[in-house]
Amino acid sequence: MTENTEGKIVTIFGGSKCGPDSEEYKNAKEIGYKLAEAGFTICTGGYLGVMEAASRGARDAGGRVFGIVMNQFKSEPNRYLTDKVATNHFYERLQNLITRSVGFVAFRGGMGTVTEVSLVWNKLQTRVLDARPLVLVGDCWPRVVEAWKENLVVSDRDLNYLYFAADADEAAKIIIERSKGVVV
Repeated sequence: MTENTEGKIVTIFGGSKCGPDSEEYKNAKEIGYKLAEAGFTICTGGYLGVMEAASRGARDAGGRVFGIVMNQFKSEPNRYLTDKVATNHFYERLQNLITRSVGFVAFRGGMGTVTEVSLVWNKLQTRVLDARPLVLVGDCWPRVVEAWKENLVVSDRDLNYLYFAADADEAAKIIIERSKGVVV
């Protein structure tokens, strides 16, 4: 029996600076499409780059897209959002991106993406969030996580909360399988 994913939210993190010709953009668009096609609602930070790509892919599949935007940002949210939640503070934005999601996908990005991944990972480690997939897409993440392991206090057990995927197809499969039964 297939689980009903309608209304279940997957949050996609990633940089705002990648353009439509980049691998990140193409993969984010593809995963947005695949997950929306599977019935998930997509949630992003609402702006450009990976956020726009995932939103665009989801809309191309007829899906729903939440953008968690900041009132303080001068940029306009991307045009592919079906719903916007405006926040006044970064922490409020992070909480909105995280608390209602049954899974997370992160592409290469900057310090904002590192903050998002770190916060989700910490909430999983400390069991503030019940188990759910955190999928890191692309060849940069194994090196980043290895550097954290070598230079910070990260145990092998901590790594059990992470899933690595080479591309959108692999990431979508992980999300679909590992988010089964997650209740928010």
